[in-house]
Amino acid sequence: MHSKFDTLAADAYDGMMGRWSRRLAPLFLDFAGVRDGERVIDIGCGTGSLTFAVLERANIRHIDAVDLNVGFLEALRHRNTDPRVVTQHGDACALPFADAVFERAFSLLVLQHLSEGGRAVGEMYRVLRPGGAAAAAVWDTFGGMPTQRVFWDTIAALEPSAGDRRAAAHGKPNTEQGQIKNAFLGAGFQDVVETTLTIRMDFKNFEDYWHPQIFGQGDTAQWLTALPGAVQDRLQSAVRAAYLCNRPDGPRSFATVAWAVRGQRPQQG
Repeated sequence: MHSKFDTLAADAYDGMMGRWSRRLAPLFLDFAGVRDGERVIDIGCGTGSLTFAVLERANIRHIDAVDLNVGFLEALRHRNTDPRVVTQHGDACALPFADAVFERAFSLLVLQHLSEGGRAVGEMYRVLRPGGAAAAAVWDTFGGMPTQRVFWDTIAALEPSAGDRRAAAHGKPNTEQGQIKNAFLGAGFQDVVETTLTIRMDFKNFEDYWHPQIFGQGDTAQWLTALPGAVQDRLQSAVRAAYLCNRPDGPRSFATVAWAVRGQRPQQG
């Protein structure tokens, strides 16, 4: 998997992004669809946000939950009590399954971390049976994630060394309108539909916002702590001021947008 996703422990991931993927999963399934009796693959399952939502939505026959991160798979297995769930260590760009074995293939918030998203979409097509359906979603990282805009735009305005990190945060692969749709069309899917899904990211207070941004995933904490202490304090104070916006500390809610695409493998093909 040509991944650009640096992970820490599963609980750190859940604090940063897992709680939002759990909120997005039901909307994704409303769009993607899932039926009783199907064999499903959850590609890039993480700690199980979509896997468990699928089990709640339909009486499926079986779901293979695949991820490259062993820690995430261990967390999913620890939480799971359903024998229909089978975890599998695997690469989204080279799935460890034979051709044409699934009725439904899902990828939730994974393709934005892959430099070769088209290969992953091609793998979704390959493992689907003729007539099977696939769906994928990614965050709109340029214009649809105000939580990241508040954080990185504020920091980059004060600290020149943050410029490349801001560009990477706002310009992840496969996150612009039409990019996943074109990958689906290129892979051979038919009846391809693209839409947006919107959730709200709710925070209790500034600490609930700040701590996961720093320690939730990746190497942001390492980068920040390498700066002089006075610079660290100045950056945190600036982000805090942006979050508070001259109001008392407390709850904040940000509308956050994902691009979602679905398509069907032809009956003949």
